[in-house]
Amino acid sequence: MVATYVYKKTNDCEIKGDLYSVENDNAPLIIYIHGGGLVWGTKEDILKEQVALYNNAGYHVFSIDYRLAPEAKLPEIVADIEDALHWVKNQELFSFDRNRIGVIGGSAGAYLALTSGTLKVKPNAIVSFYGYGNILNDWYLEPSPHYSKTTMVPEMLAKQLIQPKQISSAPIEKRYAIYIFCRQQGKWLDYVTDTASGLNKEQLKEFCPIEKVDETYPPTLLLHGDSDEDVPYEESVQFAKVLQEKHVPHQLITIKNGKHVFDTNMSHPQVKEAFENVLSFIKKYI
Repeated sequence: MVATYVYKKTNDCEIKGDLYSVENDNAPLIIYIHGGGLVWGTKEDILKEQVALYNNAGYHVFSIDYRLAPEAKLPEIVADIEDALHWVKNQELFSFDRNRIGVIGGSAGAYLALTSGTLKVKPNAIVSFYGYGNILNDWYLEPSPHYSKTTMVPEMLAKQLIQPKQISSAPIEKRYAIYIFCRQQGKWLDYVTDTASGLNKEQLKEFCPIEKVDETYPPTLLLHGDSDEDVPYEESVQFAKVLQEKHVPHQLITIKNGKHVFDTNMSHPQVKEAFENVLSFIKKYI
């Protein structure tokens, strides 16, 4: 059963989430955050096989949209995630165990999931699929060797795809060129943050969850392929190290020879085992 709710309204758009519910009204809730470089993606991007996996394990799943860059900037995007957490805890449209919430995300969605652990309203646990905790590392700021091997995208084309007002949902085919341009030119940070207004490196650390981990950070499961050509595997390794230093319960699962979005191959033995670990982890901490 799927129901769509508006969890936030801005001047430009309604921001929605899809609830995939189970029969037990008192079941815990998983908030799923899609990837897409913060530039594209929709709440429908969650794989139906993964929804079924979580539902069959007894979890409601709430897959959310959020405002996208570059029309919206990172402070606004993070505010949407914070507002989503606040909304689900306080809304009266559907029932669930309000004391048991997990956040799961992939790639840029995993970045936002990791960021949720630094907010005032925190989830009970976080699962990060090939995520990252630092937007100030070289891989984010400099041209990507991987994307530089692909057909070069002119800035004119990238700018043509930018909309005149903020949006909270966009399919990959309408926005991918923006992301490719940013990665080829090392301009991702410029497009997703308000650097033009003078935000400096110290201020941008506010948007690096790895800089804000403390003893109150939720238990976290990190899954990453060690052959990821998009988000470096080292991002999860570094995050696990900080979690260890802060004595936060955590686990890092390495997918041997795993590429980006490895979890789309749900039939692969390594992926099956990874999801068994995901279910065990959230059962323990949510």
